[in-house]
Amino acid sequence: MRIDKYLKVSRLIKRRTVASDACDGEHISVNGKVVKPSYQVKIGDVIEVKFGQRTLTVRVTAIAEHIGKAEASSMFEVISQE
Repeated sequence: MRIDKYLKVSRLIKRRTVASDACDGEHISVNGKVVKPSYQVKIGDVIEVKFGQRTLTVRVTAIAEHIGKAEASSMFEVISQE
């Protein structure tokens, strides 16, 4: 699954276009490397999302095309919030 879609489905970012723009703006990194919106997410990847001054780091635990709002947080585990 592309990272822009993963961020939207997991509800880390509300809209796919916003997720795509965040990747283009170098606000998203996976395993320490800045990635493009087309990066293919794998289970175990560590994603770092920069929201202005805050940074959220999560580990991918599941990948699903469609998931309910209540189960979306099961797709990742939070490593740190700064």
